[in-house]
Amino acid sequence: MTAFPRTLFNKDHDSFRDTVRRFCETQIKPHMADWNAAHQVPPETWKQAGALGMLNAWLAEEYGGIGQGILFDIIVSEELGRIGATGPGFSLHSLIVTPYINNRGSDELKARILPRMVSGDAIGAVAMTEPGTGSDLAAIKTRAERHGNGWKINGQKTFITNGQNADVVVTACVTDPSKGAKGVSLFVIEREMAGFSRGRNLRKIGQHGNDTAELFFEDVFVPGENLLGEENKGFYYLMEELAQERLLISVQCQARAEAAFEMTVDYVNERKAFGKKILDFQNTRFVLAGLKAELMAGRAFCDALIALRLAGKLDAVQASAGKLYHSELLGRVVDQCLQLFGGYGYMEEYPIAQAFVDARIERIYAGTSEIMKEIIGRSLDKA
Repeated sequence: MTAFPRTLFNKDHDSFRDTVRRFCETQIKPHMADWNAAHQVPPETWKQAGALGMLNAWLAEEYGGIGQGILFDIIVSEELGRIGATGPGFSLHSLIVTPYINNRGSDELKARILPRMVSGDAIGAVAMTEPGTGSDLAAIKTRAERHGNGWKINGQKTFITNGQNADVVVTACVTDPSKGAKGVSLFVIEREMAGFSRGRNLRKIGQHGNDTAELFFEDVFVPGENLLGEENKGFYYLMEELAQERLLISVQCQARAEAAFEMTVDYVNERKAFGKKILDFQNTRFVLAGLKAELMAGRAFCDALIALRLAGKLDAVQASAGKLYHSELLGRVVDQCLQLFGGYGYMEEYPIAQAFVDARIERIYAGTSEIMKEIIGRSLDKA
Protein backbone atom coordinates (compact mmCIF):
# COMPACT_ATOMS: atom_id res chain seq x y z
CA MET A 1 0.00 0.00 0.00
CA THR A 2 1.12 3.57 -0.60
CA ALA A 3 2.33 5.16 2.61
CA PHE A 4 5.00 7.54 3.74
CA PRO A 5 8.51 6.84 2.35
CA ARG A 6 10.47 4.50 4.62
CA THR A 7 13.87 5.98 5.44
CA LEU A 8 15.23 3.18 7.65
CA PHE A 9 16.47 0.99 4.82
CA ASN A 10 19.38 1.37 2.39
CA LYS A 11 20.20 -0.36 -0.91
CA ASP A 12 21.72 -3.36 0.84
CA HIS A 13 18.49 -3.80 2.79
CA ASP A 14 16.44 -3.49 -0.40
CA SER A 15 18.56 -6.12 -2.14
CA PHE A 16 18.21 -8.44 0.85
CA ARG A 17 14.45 -7.88 0.87
CA ASP A 18 14.29 -9.00 -2.77
CA THR A 19 16.09 -12.22 -1.85
CA VAL A 20 13.85 -12.87 1.14
CA ARG A 21 10.72 -12.11 -0.89
CA ARG A 22 11.73 -14.62 -3.57
CA PHE A 23 12.39 -17.25 -0.91
CA CYS A 24 9.03 -16.59 0.73
CA GLU A 25 7.20 -16.77 -2.58
CA THR A 26 8.93 -19.91 -3.87
CA GLN A 27 9.95 -21.92 -0.78
CA ILE A 28 7.31 -21.00 1.80
CA LYS A 29 4.05 -19.83 0.23
CA PRO A 30 3.48 -22.95 -1.93
CA HIS A 31 3.84 -25.17 1.15
CA MET A 32 1.83 -23.17 3.66
CA ALA A 33 -1.35 -25.23 3.36
CA ASP A 34 0.55 -28.47 3.97
CA TRP A 35 2.49 -27.00 6.88
CA ASN A 36 -0.68 -25.60 8.41
CA ALA A 37 -2.28 -29.04 8.17
CA ALA A 38 0.78 -30.63 9.82
CA HIS A 39 1.03 -27.81 12.40
CA GLN A 40 4.79 -27.82 11.81
CA VAL A 41 7.43 -26.70 9.31
CA PRO A 42 10.13 -29.21 8.28
CA PRO A 43 13.58 -28.39 9.73
CA GLU A 44 15.07 -28.47 6.24
CA THR A 45 13.35 -25.15 5.49
CA TRP A 46 15.27 -23.59 8.36
CA LYS A 47 18.56 -24.72 6.85
CA GLN A 48 17.59 -23.29 3.47
CA ALA A 49 16.83 -19.94 5.11
CA GLY A 50 20.09 -20.10 7.06
CA ALA A 51 22.05 -20.58 3.84
CA LEU A 52 20.58 -17.30 2.56
CA GLY A 53 21.49 -15.37 5.72
CA MET A 54 17.88 -15.05 6.85
CA LEU A 55 18.51 -16.22 10.43
CA ASN A 56 20.24 -14.03 13.01
CA ALA A 57 21.78 -11.67 10.48
CA TRP A 58 22.31 -9.21 13.34
CA LEU A 59 24.88 -11.44 15.08
CA ALA A 60 28.60 -10.71 14.89
CA GLU A 61 30.61 -12.18 12.01
CA GLU A 62 32.47 -14.52 14.37
CA TYR A 63 29.18 -16.40 14.85
CA GLY A 64 28.15 -16.29 11.19
CA GLY A 65 26.07 -13.11 11.11
CA ILE A 66 26.87 -9.82 9.42
CA GLY A 67 26.77 -7.69 12.56
CA GLN A 68 24.85 -4.74 11.13
CA GLY A 69 21.87 -4.47 13.44
CA ILE A 70 18.38 -5.95 13.41
CA LEU A 71 16.97 -4.40 10.23
CA PHE A 72 17.79 -7.44 8.10
CA ASP A 73 15.93 -9.68 10.54
CA ILE A 74 13.02 -7.23 10.65
CA ILE A 75 12.82 -7.52 6.86
CA VAL A 76 12.42 -11.30 7.25
CA SER A 77 9.54 -10.74 9.68
CA GLU A 78 7.85 -8.25 7.36
CA GLU A 79 8.11 -10.53 4.33
CA LEU A 80 6.70 -13.50 6.23
CA GLY A 81 3.83 -11.27 7.31
CA ARG A 82 3.29 -10.11 3.73
CA ILE A 83 2.45 -13.65 2.58
CA GLY A 84 0.54 -14.49 5.76
CA ALA A 85 2.99 -17.17 6.90
CA THR A 86 2.65 -18.04 10.60
CA GLY A 87 5.42 -20.62 10.36
CA PRO A 88 8.36 -21.03 10.25
CA GLY A 89 9.07 -19.08 13.42
CA PHE A 90 12.22 -17.41 12.10
CA SER A 91 11.62 -14.10 13.84
CA LEU A 92 11.12 -15.56 17.30
CA HIS A 93 14.28 -17.61 16.78
CA SER A 94 16.39 -14.65 15.64
CA LEU A 95 15.07 -11.65 17.57
CA ILE A 96 13.75 -13.18 20.78
CA VAL A 97 15.62 -16.39 21.60
CA THR A 98 19.13 -15.65 20.32
CA PRO A 99 19.58 -12.31 22.16
CA TYR A 100 19.35 -14.09 25.52
CA ILE A 101 22.23 -16.39 24.57
CA ASN A 102 24.32 -13.72 22.86
CA ASN A 103 23.90 -11.15 25.64
CA ARG A 104 24.17 -13.44 28.67
CA GLY A 105 25.82 -16.69 27.56
CA SER A 106 29.39 -17.75 28.29
CA ASP A 107 31.96 -17.55 25.49
CA GLU A 108 31.98 -21.36 25.27
CA LEU A 109 28.21 -21.57 25.03
CA LYS A 110 28.01 -18.88 22.36
CA ALA A 111 30.77 -20.42 20.27
CA ARG A 112 29.07 -23.80 20.39
CA ILE A 113 25.46 -22.77 19.79
CA LEU A 114 25.21 -19.45 17.94
CA PRO A 115 26.77 -20.53 14.60
CA ARG A 116 24.25 -23.39 14.45
CA MET A 117 21.43 -20.94 15.10
CA VAL A 118 22.64 -18.82 12.18
CA SER A 119 22.86 -21.80 9.81
CA GLY A 120 19.47 -23.20 10.83
CA ASP A 121 20.99 -26.40 12.20
CA ALA A 122 19.73 -25.46 15.68
CA ILE A 123 16.24 -24.03 16.15
CA GLY A 124 15.52 -21.88 19.18
CA ALA A 125 12.59 -21.48 21.56
CA VAL A 126 12.02 -19.64 24.82
CA ALA A 127 10.11 -21.37 27.63
CA MET A 128 8.51 -19.07 30.18
CA THR A 129 4.79 -19.89 30.34
CA GLU A 130 3.51 -22.69 32.54
CA PRO A 131 0.00 -24.17 32.85
CA GLY A 132 -0.83 -22.01 35.86
CA THR A 133 1.08 -18.80 35.17
CA GLY A 134 0.05 -17.05 31.94
CA SER A 135 1.50 -13.53 32.04
CA ASP A 136 2.49 -13.90 35.71
CA LEU A 137 6.11 -14.90 35.19
CA ALA A 138 6.87 -14.43 38.88
CA ALA A 139 4.64 -17.44 39.66
CA ILE A 140 6.57 -20.08 37.71
CA LYS A 141 7.16 -23.44 39.39
CA THR A 142 9.80 -25.14 37.24
CA ARG A 143 12.72 -25.65 39.61
CA ALA A 144 16.49 -25.75 39.08
CA GLU A 145 18.58 -27.10 41.97
CA ARG A 146 22.34 -27.29 42.20
CA HIS A 147 23.78 -30.70 41.37
CA GLY A 148 27.56 -31.14 41.26
CA ASN A 149 29.03 -28.74 38.73
CA GLY A 150 25.62 -28.01 37.24
CA TRP A 151 21.88 -28.06 37.89
CA LYS A 152 18.98 -30.47 37.84
CA ILE A 153 15.73 -29.12 36.41
CA ASN A 154 12.21 -30.38 37.04
CA GLY A 155 8.95 -28.90 35.81
CA GLN A 156 6.71 -28.20 32.86
CA LYS A 157 6.16 -25.46 30.28
CA THR A 158 3.32 -24.92 27.83
CA PHE A 159 2.37 -22.85 24.76
CA ILE A 160 6.00 -22.93 23.59
CA THR A 161 6.34 -21.71 20.00
CA ASN A 162 8.94 -23.68 17.98
CA GLY A 163 8.67 -26.19 20.81
CA GLN A 164 8.49 -29.35 18.73
CA ASN A 165 11.36 -28.38 16.44
CA ALA A 166 13.51 -26.68 19.07
CA ASP A 167 17.08 -27.81 19.63
CA VAL A 168 17.88 -24.97 22.05
CA VAL A 169 15.39 -23.77 24.67
CA VAL A 170 15.99 -20.74 26.88
CA THR A 171 14.13 -21.82 30.01
CA ALA A 172 13.03 -19.80 33.04
CA CYS A 173 13.44 -21.70 36.34
CA VAL A 174 13.13 -20.95 40.03
CA THR A 175 16.52 -21.14 41.73
CA ASP A 176 15.57 -19.49 45.03
CA PRO A 177 11.90 -19.95 45.97
CA SER A 178 12.22 -17.56 48.92
CA LYS A 179 12.90 -14.57 46.63
CA GLY A 180 9.86 -14.67 44.35
CA ALA A 181 10.59 -12.96 41.04
CA LYS A 182 14.12 -12.23 42.26
CA GLY A 183 14.80 -15.95 42.54
CA VAL A 184 14.40 -16.84 38.85
CA SER A 185 17.28 -17.88 36.58
CA LEU A 186 17.59 -18.65 32.87
CA PHE A 187 19.13 -21.84 31.49
CA VAL A 188 19.79 -23.18 28.00
CA ILE A 189 18.34 -26.67 27.68
CA GLU A 190 19.42 -28.66 24.63
CA ARG A 191 17.58 -31.33 22.66
CA GLU A 192 19.79 -34.26 23.59
CA MET A 193 19.71 -33.73 27.36
CA ALA A 194 18.34 -36.74 29.23
CA GLY A 195 14.97 -36.15 30.90
CA PHE A 196 13.91 -33.42 28.45
CA SER A 197 10.78 -34.41 26.56
CA ARG A 198 7.95 -32.87 24.58
CA GLY A 199 4.25 -33.43 24.86
CA ARG A 200 1.71 -33.14 22.09
CA ASN A 201 1.88 -30.56 19.35
CA LEU A 202 -0.84 -28.21 20.59
CA ARG A 203 -3.75 -27.49 18.24
CA LYS A 204 -4.56 -23.78 18.15
CA ILE A 205 -7.46 -21.99 16.47
CA GLY A 206 -4.97 -20.10 14.30
CA GLN A 207 -1.28 -19.73 13.47
CA HIS A 208 -1.21 -23.40 12.52
CA GLY A 209 2.16 -23.17 10.77
CA ASN A 210 3.92 -22.68 14.11
CA ASP A 211 4.57 -25.81 16.13
CA THR A 212 3.49 -25.13 19.70
CA ALA A 213 4.44 -27.63 22.37
CA GLU A 214 4.26 -28.70 25.96
CA LEU A 215 7.75 -29.29 27.41
CA PHE A 216 8.62 -31.55 30.33
CA PHE A 217 11.78 -31.65 32.45
CA GLU A 218 12.46 -34.63 34.69
CA ASP A 219 15.82 -34.46 36.48
CA VAL A 220 17.38 -32.79 33.44
CA PHE A 221 21.05 -32.20 34.19
CA VAL A 222 22.27 -28.87 32.83
CA PRO A 223 25.99 -28.02 33.07
CA GLY A 224 26.99 -24.84 34.83
CA GLU A 225 28.01 -23.07 31.60
CA ASN A 226 24.39 -23.29 30.39
CA LEU A 227 23.28 -20.80 33.04
CA LEU A 228 22.67 -17.46 31.32
CA GLY A 229 24.18 -14.54 33.17
CA GLU A 230 24.01 -14.59 36.94
CA GLU A 231 21.95 -16.82 39.20
CA ASN A 232 18.63 -15.25 40.29
CA LYS A 233 18.82 -12.49 37.65
CA GLY A 234 16.55 -14.21 35.15
CA PHE A 235 13.48 -12.08 35.75
CA TYR A 236 15.55 -8.96 35.13
CA TYR A 237 16.88 -10.43 31.88
CA LEU A 238 13.37 -11.33 30.76
CA MET A 239 12.14 -7.80 31.37
CA GLU A 240 15.18 -6.39 29.60
CA GLU A 241 14.47 -8.35 26.41
CA LEU A 242 10.69 -7.88 26.37
CA ALA A 243 10.90 -4.47 24.66
CA GLN A 244 12.41 -6.05 21.55
CA GLU A 245 9.92 -8.93 21.67
CA ARG A 246 7.02 -6.47 21.76
CA LEU A 247 8.59 -4.45 18.95
CA LEU A 248 8.61 -7.64 16.88
CA ILE A 249 4.86 -8.02 17.50
CA SER A 250 4.35 -4.49 16.19
CA VAL A 251 6.40 -5.28 13.09
CA GLN A 252 4.56 -8.47 12.22
CA CYS A 253 1.11 -7.09 13.04
CA GLN A 254 1.65 -4.07 10.81
CA ALA A 255 2.87 -6.27 7.94
CA ARG A 256 -0.06 -8.68 8.30
CA ALA A 257 -2.56 -5.83 8.47
CA GLU A 258 -1.16 -4.25 5.30
CA ALA A 259 -1.33 -7.62 3.52
CA ALA A 260 -4.97 -8.13 4.56
CA PHE A 261 -5.81 -4.64 3.33
CA GLU A 262 -4.14 -5.21 -0.04
CA MET A 263 -5.90 -8.51 -0.66
CA THR A 264 -9.22 -6.85 0.19
CA VAL A 265 -8.62 -3.94 -2.18
CA ASP A 266 -7.89 -6.46 -4.94
CA TYR A 267 -11.06 -8.41 -4.12
CA VAL A 268 -13.45 -5.45 -4.08
CA ASN A 269 -12.00 -4.25 -7.38
CA GLU A 270 -12.84 -7.60 -9.00
CA ARG A 271 -16.01 -8.77 -7.23
CA LYS A 272 -19.36 -7.42 -8.43
CA ALA A 273 -22.78 -7.09 -6.79
CA PHE A 274 -25.94 -5.50 -8.18
CA GLY A 275 -24.14 -4.83 -11.45
CA LYS A 276 -21.17 -2.89 -10.12
CA LYS A 277 -17.87 -3.44 -8.34
CA ILE A 278 -17.98 -3.81 -4.57
CA LEU A 279 -15.53 -0.90 -4.45
CA ASP A 280 -18.10 1.37 -6.12
CA PHE A 281 -20.34 1.26 -3.05
CA GLN A 282 -19.72 4.24 -0.80
CA ASN A 283 -19.63 2.08 2.33
CA THR A 284 -16.80 -0.01 0.86
CA ARG A 285 -14.77 3.04 -0.05
CA PHE A 286 -15.33 4.66 3.34
CA VAL A 287 -14.39 1.51 5.27
CA LEU A 288 -11.20 1.05 3.25
CA ALA A 289 -10.36 4.76 3.39
CA GLY A 290 -10.59 4.67 7.19
CA LEU A 291 -8.43 1.53 7.35
CA LYS A 292 -5.84 3.04 5.03
CA ALA A 293 -5.52 6.10 7.24
CA GLU A 294 -5.09 3.85 10.29
CA LEU A 295 -2.50 1.74 8.50
CA MET A 296 -0.52 4.81 7.44
CA ALA A 297 -0.47 5.96 11.06
CA GLY A 298 0.49 2.45 12.16
CA ARG A 299 3.38 2.31 9.69
CA ALA A 300 4.74 5.66 10.88
CA PHE A 301 4.43 4.51 14.52
CA CYS A 302 6.06 1.15 13.78
CA ASP A 303 9.02 2.69 11.97
CA ALA A 304 9.47 5.20 14.78
CA LEU A 305 9.66 2.31 17.27
CA ILE A 306 12.22 0.53 15.09
CA ALA A 307 14.28 3.73 14.94
CA LEU A 308 14.18 4.02 18.73
CA ARG A 309 15.40 0.45 19.05
CA LEU A 310 18.24 1.04 16.59
CA ALA A 311 19.28 4.04 18.69
CA GLY A 312 19.13 1.99 21.90
CA LYS A 313 16.35 4.19 23.27
CA LEU A 314 13.25 1.97 23.10
CA ASP A 315 11.76 1.70 26.58
CA ALA A 316 9.12 -0.54 28.12
CA VAL A 317 6.28 1.97 27.83
CA GLN A 318 6.98 2.75 24.17
CA ALA A 319 7.26 -0.93 23.27
CA SER A 320 4.08 -1.75 25.20
CA ALA A 321 2.19 1.08 23.51
CA GLY A 322 3.33 -0.22 20.12
CA LYS A 323 2.36 -3.79 20.91
CA LEU A 324 -1.05 -2.65 22.15
CA TYR A 325 -1.70 -0.39 19.17
CA HIS A 326 -0.55 -2.73 16.40
CA SER A 327 -2.12 -5.91 17.75
CA GLU A 328 -5.44 -4.13 18.18
CA LEU A 329 -5.05 -2.51 14.75
CA LEU A 330 -4.54 -5.90 13.11
CA GLY A 331 -7.69 -7.21 14.76
CA ARG A 332 -9.77 -4.29 13.47
CA VAL A 333 -8.34 -4.50 9.96
CA VAL A 334 -8.87 -8.22 9.41
CA ASP A 335 -12.38 -8.07 10.89
CA GLN A 336 -13.53 -5.24 8.63
CA CYS A 337 -11.74 -6.67 5.60
CA LEU A 338 -13.34 -10.08 6.10
CA GLN A 339 -16.77 -8.39 6.16
CA LEU A 340 -16.14 -7.00 2.67
CA PHE A 341 -15.55 -10.51 1.36
CA GLY A 342 -19.06 -11.47 2.42
CA GLY A 343 -19.70 -15.22 2.68
CA TYR A 344 -16.39 -16.02 0.99
CA GLY A 345 -14.58 -14.38 3.88
CA TYR A 346 -15.89 -17.16 6.12
CA MET A 347 -14.47 -19.88 3.89
CA GLU A 348 -11.35 -21.50 5.28
CA GLU A 349 -9.53 -21.59 1.93
CA TYR A 350 -9.64 -17.79 1.59
CA PRO A 351 -6.48 -16.12 2.98
CA ILE A 352 -8.54 -13.41 4.66
CA ALA A 353 -10.27 -16.08 6.78
CA GLN A 354 -6.93 -17.47 7.87
CA ALA A 355 -5.65 -13.95 8.58
CA PHE A 356 -8.69 -13.37 10.80
CA VAL A 357 -8.05 -16.37 13.08
CA ASP A 358 -4.28 -15.91 13.00
CA ALA A 359 -4.63 -12.35 14.28
CA ARG A 360 -6.41 -13.22 17.50
CA ILE A 361 -3.33 -14.40 19.41
CA GLU A 362 -1.45 -11.14 18.84
CA ARG A 363 -3.47 -9.45 21.59
CA ILE A 364 -2.51 -12.23 24.01
CA TYR A 365 1.09 -13.42 23.68
CA ALA A 366 4.13 -11.37 24.69
CA GLY A 367 1.81 -9.79 27.25
CA THR A 368 -1.94 -9.33 26.84
CA SER A 369 -3.49 -6.01 25.83
CA GLU A 370 -4.58 -5.62 29.43
CA ILE A 371 -1.00 -6.03 30.67
CA MET A 372 0.16 -3.47 28.07
CA LYS A 373 -2.41 -1.00 29.38
CA GLU A 374 -1.24 -1.64 32.95
CA ILE A 375 2.39 -0.90 31.99
CA ILE A 376 1.41 2.26 30.15
CA GLY A 377 -0.96 3.29 32.94
CA ARG A 378 1.75 3.07 35.58
CA SER A 379 3.76 5.65 33.65
CA LEU A 380 0.96 8.17 34.25
CA ASP A 381 1.46 8.28 38.01
CA LYS A 382 3.30 11.50 38.87
CA ALA A 383 3.40 10.87 42.62
